[in-house]
Amino acid sequence: MVSDDYDLSLFQALPDDVLAIVSQSLSPRDLCNLGLCCRSLSALVQCEKVWLTQCDALGVISRRDLIEWRKGVSSYKALCRFLFGVQPLIGIWVHQNPELGNVVYVMPGFVSVVGCRIIPQELGPLGIEDGPILWAPVFEIIGDFDGSTLFFLHGREKGTDYVYPGSLKHIDRNCNVLLLEVEPSLQKNGGKLEHSKSFVRYSDSSKICRSDSGLSRSQRALGQNETKVPFSRLAFCDRRKLLEVVTNQVRQKVPDSAGGPLFARLRDDDENFRKDMLLLNERRSLIIHMQSSTFGGGHGDLCQEKPSDLTQLGLSGLSEIRKNLDRSGSAVNSFSSNNALGQCARKKTLVGYFRSGLKQILGKSISFNGGHAVLRNSSSSSESKHAQLHEFLKSGDMIGLTLNASTVKLSSYRAWPNMHDSRFALYKLPLRLPKPDQEYAGLWGGTFGWPPGKPTEDKPGKALFLLMLSYEESQGQPLLIATKILEGTHYVLHPNGSAMFIAYIDQPSPDPFPWSSDANSLPVITDHAFVGEGIANGYGFRYPGAKPGSLYVLHNGLIAFIWKESNAVLTLQRLNLPDLLKKGERVPALAAITNFTYLTKSYSNVFAGFSNTSNCLSSPRQRQA
Repeated sequence: MVSDDYDLSLFQALPDDVLAIVSQSLSPRDLCNLGLCCRSLSALVQCEKVWLTQCDALGVISRRDLIEWRKGVSSYKALCRFLFGVQPLIGIWVHQNPELGNVVYVMPGFVSVVGCRIIPQELGPLGIEDGPILWAPVFEIIGDFDGSTLFFLHGREKGTDYVYPGSLKHIDRNCNVLLLEVEPSLQKNGGKLEHSKSFVRYSDSSKICRSDSGLSRSQRALGQNETKVPFSRLAFCDRRKLLEVVTNQVRQKVPDSAGGPLFARLRDDDENFRKDMLLLNERRSLIIHMQSSTFGGGHGDLCQEKPSDLTQLGLSGLSEIRKNLDRSGSAVNSFSSNNALGQCARKKTLVGYFRSGLKQILGKSISFNGGHAVLRNSSSSSESKHAQLHEFLKSGDMIGLTLNASTVKLSSYRAWPNMHDSRFALYKLPLRLPKPDQEYAGLWGGTFGWPPGKPTEDKPGKALFLLMLSYEESQGQPLLIATKILEGTHYVLHPNGSAMFIAYIDQPSPDPFPWSSDANSLPVITDHAFVGEGIANGYGFRYPGAKPGSLYVLHNGLIAFIWKESNAVLTLQRLNLPDLLKKGERVPALAAITNFTYLTKSYSNVFAGFSNTSNCLSSPRQRQA
């Protein structure tokens, strides 16, 4: 029998390349567990090639990009830690509102992932591939030197770009909802904070709830672990106010030096790609420095006496705030960012810094009487349904912005999730990859008209449509369903989540394709044609009617659905969104909370200021060139 020592020595003698191949059958967790077996194996699994193989197996970015990203972290193991954590976020996220525009695509940046909103827009004569796709940043998650994550919400106020730092909760591997929340946290270890430089303590935590005044911090923490109130249990108005106050106070102005690209251009131009990588590295270093540095003096339009880190806010002086609110009932209606900052400039203490913002939270929702909170203008049923704000706040010494990637049970209709209308949330679309029996599944984009995207005198631009094609079975009959996720018109014609067309893929269509040539006067060859039905009756129906038509699969890779009665044609091509965004054009974001999810019901294009001005707008990348 061969000794264990001899077996281990043989394993350790394997060349790095062979060891990397062997490790392909292991998960990152398996490798970490292997390193715990003994000191020799611990040193062995630190091999850079082993962790490069693990990074490559995750499939988030190409191997060539992994080599570039490695320059920003301490090791491939740290890079794998980051990639493994953010991998579930990659993909398409949506919300029901506004009907035009709330489609967010999360894609790799540079040692980061970036949430990009696709702006409703019209396409010119260059079409999808060559025309600039407009987009705006929503959030980004940056990998630190050790592979840990830093979360930043993006927003724009009064012509100025800001980032809003926060924390990132554990990401579920099968997450289908992204929630923007506020989270209370506690100090520990004699003033050291739970997340490095992530919290600001307030001076008297006992003022949050008098019943806790006689308890030690450890005793309070034990009790709070049993009764901690989740953010989702608060009433909508309380959740909205908390988000408004936190984002208003933690925002940091983006300096010109940090206004560069969020991801590199395509590698078809090596010189520009290298310039982009340099700008990306500089920008990332500056953003991380902004998050971790101590701002001793004034910075931007924030108070001079600022906490050393702005990802969390302290809560202090609540009893005095309550007294002020009893004397003035108009704090909520008069609250604005200017007012809050004006109050901040007059106060020279940390207590005064946060007092103005918390007035708005507590002024309308809660009145305190003898230490007990009572919700104003609420019935007994609503009191039992929603948690009281003071119960939520007493869970910790501080509050801060957080991104929560959760897995919840969702119902759906034709691949479109049924959404909660009062959650600051984005919902992930289950985008299917093509396979032999479902070859047309995936993301497609296009416009109405033939030849595809050709402008006319009365309509120089064509509205961009993004559709998700998926397969379902109804009464034993296979269906190909094209679900609309984005429409580039000025006023919505079809509801989000509606089926633009349905094709019965086991029923060939006898109707020939109406045109014999394309825009380049080349002959049109039809590979397949299926009977189907297309959306009809316009907006006003959650599940609108349909009229007969046919779906044609063309030899050049396009598909086209034609309504039989009107001869209207919707022509689509398969899209590679990351590449389109890399060639696209960045436009300014909305205000922070609205930028994440626009909860106001709107049928018009809330991004109309940007959607048709691509020739006038210049992206940060273009300004850097």
